[in-house]
Amino acid sequence: MAEGFERNTDKEFIYFLYVAKASAGEVRSQLYLAFDLDYITKEEFEKLLESVTEISKLLSGFIKYLESSRKV
Repeated sequence: MAEGFERNTDKEFIYFLYVAKASAGEVRSQLYLAFDLDYITKEEFEKLLESVTEISKLLSGFIKYLESSRKV
């Protein structure tokens, strides 16, 4: 996101927000793996999953906001 912030256009920034959202998806998949392999407890898994899901939702909202503001 920081790299995208320094770009010249919202289009480029949005691209990096999508990359960040994809990274959040990767974290979710790794959380499932860590839980399945008993590296983390159910409580840790649930708390971390909730956090990364919220981050993903926030990124989606920001992307939608920027995309809608570009169409004006």
